[in-house]
Amino acid sequence: MNFAENAYKVFERATADYHRDDHVDTPIDNPYNPAEIDYTLYAKNWIDAVQWHLEDIIRDPNIDPIRALGIKRRIDASNQERTDMVEAIDTYFRRLYADVKPALLATINTESPAWALDRLSILALKIYHMQAEVDRADATPEHRAKCRAKLDVLLEQRQDLIGAIDQLLDDIASGRKYMKVYRQMKMYNDPDTNPVLYGGNK
Repeated sequence: MNFAENAYKVFERATADYHRDDHVDTPIDNPYNPAEIDYTLYAKNWIDAVQWHLEDIIRDPNIDPIRALGIKRRIDASNQERTDMVEAIDTYFRRLYADVKPALLATINTESPAWALDRLSILALKIYHMQAEVDRADATPEHRAKCRAKLDVLLEQRQDLIGAIDQLLDDIASGRKYMKVYRQMKMYNDPDTNPVLYGGNK
């Protein structure tokens, strides 16, 4: 099994495990070996699943403003954790391919392997939730048909993205492409770069 295909299966498992309790405060119970990359992939999707549902909750038009602020700050922290985990996955790939010498005409990709896997993790959640809409017993036939059409597109996208990621990894392994990772350098969580936090707007 190729890397991206396996990664998707890990994402699917994490998504299914989250939805057993379907609560944003359910503790993660990662079934994989911490020394293996599947452990990180599972944890990555769990973060995405929790954030997905936090984004749902905060859109409740009747939500208490104080609670909404707390959730917004939790989402901000989750975004930072998600970014850190993506960068950890890219570190794994940099080490994996450290001895590969790029070909003379090797090119760089528009995104790193880990950020492509980030999209695959989100896609697993989209497919899960769109399938739930297709299966909704209380929905109209029109709604279910519309969601079925969207699900078909998502499933096609899944195959395309899995293939593209595995092709990218094969290109890196063979030297046809090379990795160059730019850290995200998020500024809004940093007290040294957010003017509100360091008082520059006063």
